This record gives sequence, structure tokens and C-alpha cells, in this order.
Amino acid sequence: MQLQFWGAAGEVTGSMHLLQVGRHRLLVDCGLVQGRRKQAFDRNRNLPFEPASVDAVILTHAHLDHAGNLPTLVRGGFRGRIWCTSATADLCDAMLADSAHIQASDVRHVNRRRKRQGKRPFEPLYRIDDVRRTRKRFRAIDYGAWFSPVPGVRARLLDAGHILGSASALVEAEEGSRTVRIVFSGDIGRKGLPILRDPQVPEGADYVVMESTYGDRRHEPPSAAKEALRSCAAATFERGGKLLVPSFALGRTQEVVYRLNQLWEAGELPEMDVFVDSPLAIDVTEVFARHPECWDAEMRETQESDSDGDPLGFRRLRYVRDAEESKRLNTRPGPAIIIAASGMCEGGRILHHLVNHAWKPTTTILFVGFQAEHTLGRKILAGQSPVPILGAEVDVKARVERADAYSAHADRTELLAWAERARETGRVGRFFLVHGEPAAAASLADAVRAGGTADVRVPARGEAFEL
Repeated sequence: MQLQFWGAAGEVTGSMHLLQVGRHRLLVDCGLVQGRRKQAFDRNRNLPFEPASVDAVILTHAHLDHAGNLPTLVRGGFRGRIWCTSATADLCDAMLADSAHIQASDVRHVNRRRKRQGKRPFEPLYRIDDVRRTRKRFRAIDYGAWFSPVPGVRARLLDAGHILGSASALVEAEEGSRTVRIVFSGDIGRKGLPILRDPQVPEGADYVVMESTYGDRRHEPPSAAKEALRSCAAATFERGGKLLVPSFALGRTQEVVYRLNQLWEAGELPEMDVFVDSPLAIDVTEVFARHPECWDAEMRETQESDSDGDPLGFRRLRYVRDAEESKRLNTRPGPAIIIAASGMCEGGRILHHLVNHAWKPTTTILFVGFQAEHTLGRKILAGQSPVPILGAEVDVKARVERADAYSAHADRTELLAWAERARETGRVGRFFLVHGEPAAAASLADAVRAGGTADVRVPARGEAFEL
């Protein structure tokens, strides 16, 4: 029995773990690598194994760094099933279609330049037809229900509390006379977040593959998220500017809107219009409404007590789908809040808003999510100016704020509590720490060792381990 790490190993994105049990191969996640453009281009296009050799996939959740390269897998010959929760399957409809659109748009832009240079054109990573074929391979499974993705393996998904439909996977594998239990944490959420239930910890693990994104940092408590939004909105309103919120269309946008709705209901939001400028976020929000089985008690109570019965909508909020309406936001007078993708400012409509407003001292840019190395968001957050945006060098004179309280990832304290619970309920002989930058993973590894598990590994990309 062998476990090999092909993504999110020594880095945050591109989650991809390959488990070999006898003659069968099970892939856990198949995500896009994000960051340095050339490296990401090469890694995403060239999978490190034959797709047809993979028998099944377990998908922990719908974020693109976990699910975004599934169409490449299918395009390359994968013909097995992709197991996930029903909410994850529905979210992937929107997320993967949007990703295919971005792939095609980016390639068109690059190919115009390559044509002028006399170079051969690139093909997009995948197309919408590949997404449709991928969607046919999905099999939805309820939280807690056992299923058999390949012979000799049974598994169950438990709520990871990270985004709608997110899961940790308990995989029970038999080989000869041995039975081994492996837990794949996926991305671990936080206790007390709105909309979603708190994360569950799968029990009985022999091995744990665990994320470490914030392994060296602590967040503000979730209760601070609403106050950060209120204070930024109030300050920007006083200056008559725009509050730009780069936000992931899935998860983070819905939480920010939920907090704004709370402020509106309490009379604490300034008289400024709020725009969610993202067709994908609109599609995702509709999926949220279809899956109340994933909501926590607070979300259900809010729906019942809300003045209009919609925790993700209020009078001053407008969802913007049309591209021309999005453009008009940049010449709209007066203060406003504009929430737009992408969360790391690597594409999407937020780039146009940054070009038009980042150079103004009246603007506030509020980051509400993790900014990976080498992304535009990380550069702005680090104080770099000017920064390249859509081919222009833009001086950043806006106020730049960060609200870690919005993170949907567990912080160091919460990760250690999760690890301790896994250790208490199982026979954990080894932890593998993934999905973290090297410093974060190393810091968390030291802390897990200090907690009582001597064997903690931070695998390198391509490294394989016998279980």
C-alpha cells in the first residue's frame, strides 16, 4: 500500500494525493496549481501519472485548488467515478464551467500576443465540453454514508466545516490481511463560522494527511469579522470612496454578504450601495439556497428572523451579472462596496476595479482570504507599489486592510486541537502535513511532535510512502 503526494506538497495549491491499494489507484483531489504562471501552466497541463491508470477520485470540496483540474484528468482518459457530497457536485457545475471560460479567455489573450511574435498558439487547459464530460463522472454521497470507490477500499465523508459541502475523508483500505485507516482532512474549517456547521474529526485513523495553511498563525476570533467590515465601510463612506473586497466566489463572498446583512438589519451599515460583481458568485449563492442540509443552526434561525427571509440579501445589495453593468460601477459616483472575484486578484472583475480605484487615496482594499505567494493579492498586501494589473503599472495609494477573522481555514490553535482529537480517537502512527507553505508546515510539524506524535512528515512533491 503506497501513498504518493503530487500536489499541495510544500505549497498551498494543487491538492493531489495518490493512494495505491493492490492493483487499484485512488486519487484524493485533483486541484489546480496557482501562483507562478509558467510553473502553474506546466504543472496543470502535464499530470504526473497516466489519467487512465486512476480508478476513482474522492473530492473533498469544490475550491479550484482541490477540484479545478478534474477536467484535465477526464480529458486525459480517466473513466472512473468522482465521489463527493451533493453540494460539492452542484458547486462544481458552476466552478468548473467558470474555470473553463477563464482558460479560454486567457488563452485568447495570450495567443494574440504569440501570433504577433510568430509563435504557435496555445490550447486552453480544458474546454466546456471537458467540464460536461467530467460532471457525468460525479457520484454524490451523503455525509457519514459508507461507499466503496475501488475494490478493497471503503470510505466515508464527514463535514469539514470549510465551505458548503466540504468534507474530510476516512479511507479504510484492505490489502492482504491488513486493514489501514487513512484520514484526509481536506481543508479544515473553524468553529463558530456563520452558515456552516463546525468541523468534524474522523475517528480511528492510523495515518493522517492534514492541511497546514495557517500552521504558524492565529486568527482573530470569527466574531471580529463583522466589526472589521463595519469599520472599513464606515471609514470608506466618510472619504466618499469605494471599498473593494477581493473575494473568492465560493464561501467567502457568501460570508461577507451574510455579515453585511447582519449590519444592515442592526442599522450599523452606512447608507452605501453594495454590489456583488461576479456571475460565478451569483451561481454559487443559488447553490447555497438549495442545500439547507449543510447550514448550521444560526443560519436557519437567521432565515426565520430576517426581515425579508433572506440572510444573503438586503435592500441595498445588488448582484451584478452583466459585464456592461460591471463596467459602469467604475464610473459610478459616491461611496460603494464592491465585492468581486478573484480572491487573490489573479483574474476576474476585481482587476478592472483595482485599475480604476487602487490609485485613489479614498479607496480601501480589504483582503478577507489567504493570499498565496507570487499572486497580485500578496504583492498588494505586502505593500508593493506599483503593481502590474492588466498590462499597466498601477501605483497603490488605497488603504490596504486585512481581516484574518474571515478565514475559512483553521488557524494554528484550531489545527492542533483537530490533530489532538484525531490522535485521541485513533492509533495515529504518522501525520503528513500538506497544503501549507514551508514555514507554516514546519512550524505545525514541530507542534504536532510536541503533542505526542514523533513521526510527522512534510512530504515533497512526488515523494511516496509505504503504509
